[in-house]
Amino acid sequence: MDLGRIGVWTFDFEDQPAGMIRDSVQELEGLGWPAIWVPESNGREAMTHAGFLLACTERLAVVNGIARIWSRGARWTRGAAVLLADAYPDRHLLGLGFGGVRAGTTSPLGAVADYLTEMDAATSGNPLPATPVRRLLAAYGPRMLRLAGERTEGAHTYHVTVEHTARAREVLGGRPFLGVEQAVLFETDPDRARAIAREHLHPYLTTEYNVAKYLRLGYTEADVDGGRGTDRLVDDLVAWGDLDTVVDRLHAHLDAGADHVGVQVVGVEPGRSALPHWRRLAEAVLPRHAAA
Repeated sequence: MDLGRIGVWTFDFEDQPAGMIRDSVQELEGLGWPAIWVPESNGREAMTHAGFLLACTERLAVVNGIARIWSRGARWTRGAAVLLADAYPDRHLLGLGFGGVRAGTTSPLGAVADYLTEMDAATSGNPLPATPVRRLLAAYGPRMLRLAGERTEGAHTYHVTVEHTARAREVLGGRPFLGVEQAVLFETDPDRARAIAREHLHPYLTTEYNVAKYLRLGYTEADVDGGRGTDRLVDDLVAWGDLDTVVDRLHAHLDAGADHVGVQVVGVEPGRSALPHWRRLAEAVLPRHAAA
């Protein structure tokens, strides 16, 4: 399955009607983007969302980044993924993840492992696809990364540093896939860029399990700064500046061992589109990789 080296990662479709989503994703495919990553966060159900995007396009790969394991039973996730793999061979990648704190669950690792086991054990009369269902796991720490490498195609990381990408590649080894999300912002004024980046990061800097991730990356409680984030932390998580600065960060992840970087443009008002930025980025990064 070929996702290319750089793709689109977006929350935009959470706030857009179906017709606007269709137009947007078809333009992205026309621009040459090889893959699009979509989350499951605010009402769009992961499998129907992926199916709609696949139906709107002809070549684009669609990746769930992520489908939460708590949103549907493992049997039904398997059934949906089997249908998408059959209908759209080698175009759907099922990214699975714990998806936050769950009351009564003490081990995200155990919950994810059990979910994969239940998926693997499920049977039905549905015809199996000619190409297999392909899966990823949202993974940050070494144990979840190892599980991703052992039980799925590889790992998907979100809001991490280039240094984490290098560590993740070391844990995974050479074969498993490593897909990295990178938030970017096309703003060159430092004060304005950091203000917008802080607004985007605030929910993550005030959530216990996300804060734990940043502490494991080597930051301190002082860096988290009560949800505000120091300049150092903000700058490491959101690549802001001119086009060249943003592109350099994407390539830094690739150089550190990522197979693919999903680019999330932040600072776009809900209901509006980041397409102007995707157009600029397509001109800057897609021909470069096509020639590489």
